[in-house]
Amino acid sequence: MGYNYKIILQYEGTRYHGWQKQGNTENTIQGRLEKVLERLNGSPVEVYGSGRTDAGVHAAGQVANFHLAKEHEPEVVKRYLNQYLPEDISVLKAGRVTERFHSRLNAIEKIYRYQIETGEKRDVFGRRMQYALGEPLDIRAMQTAAGFLCGTHDYKSFCGNPKIKKSTVRTVRHITIQQEQKNSLVVLDFVGNGFLQQMVRILTGTLIEVGQRKRLPQEMMRILEARDRRQAGFTAPAEGLCLMKVRY
Repeated sequence: MGYNYKIILQYEGTRYHGWQKQGNTENTIQGRLEKVLERLNGSPVEVYGSGRTDAGVHAAGQVANFHLAKEHEPEVVKRYLNQYLPEDISVLKAGRVTERFHSRLNAIEKIYRYQIETGEKRDVFGRRMQYALGEPLDIRAMQTAAGFLCGTHDYKSFCGNPKIKKSTVRTVRHITIQQEQKNSLVVLDFVGNGFLQQMVRILTGTLIEVGQRKRLPQEMMRILEARDRRQAGFTAPAEGLCLMKVRY
């Protein structure tokens, strides 16, 4: 198996087809990492991410691990990756970990952030990481609805994969929704033990509809019990979502 390394990385997902490598494109985060590591290793390397971010989704604290045939100083690995990776992917930390460590299987909690610009125009510098909604939201109603969505539930109504066979039960510990006074940016933070495909974006889309007064906060329980994707709100666009942190 070789030597197991763990890295923490950040990326702006705007121009990538998501985390997971695909046969029809090399333009994925996993694909870019593996290409550079193969050069360092002298043979193919498989990189395991803590989760598969969708096309256009960003990460400030994605975690990944991989095995190298020879032992290298972690700082050497980090420097090599940063030298050859594109400018919109950066490795923040690198370290040796035990043979049994797996970035996805050992993760116990993830934190995602979704940013919504409710003003007439997005901030020039943050525009690629915000959803340009361009209309005010009822924050209190959204906060009430978020309370119903927290806890341990079957989130099948909030899953983007209708054919999922595995359990759709997850625990969402917190959903915080904040808008600073005199600021048009609304920030939603989701903390949970794991999230289904597109789950955070569908939760966000549903909460936005509550904020637009298209739905009542009390509807959230009915949507959860329905276990039917059609009952939940729209899937919020990818550009507003960022994986902030993974805890082990």
